[in-house]
Amino acid sequence: MEDIPQPATDPYSVGDRVRIYLDADDPDAELHGTVCEVVDVFVDDLGAETSRDLDAYAYDLRAVDSDRELSVPFRHRDLVPVEADQ
Repeated sequence: MEDIPQPATDPYSVGDRVRIYLDADDPDAELHGTVCEVVDVFVDDLGAETSRDLDAYAYDLRAVDSDRELSVPFRHRDLVPVEADQ
C-alpha cells in the first residue's frame, strides 16, 4: 500500500516549499506534483464552517521550476510539505 502524503499540521508561511497534491479529477490536476514556494497566505472563515481550523488557510504559490506565480490560490488540504533536501 502506498503512503499518501499529508498536509502539514500547522499553517504554511511565506517562503515555505510545498508540493501540490490533487486528485486526478480536480480541475487543476495538471499542477499535481508541482513544487512551489508560498508567496502569500490568506485566512477566511471556512475553518469555522467546517470545524477544521486549517480549512481557513489558502495560499498564493510560485512554481519553483518556472518561477511563475500560479493564477489560482490553493487550500491547505491541497498542499504537502517538501523536505528540505528536495
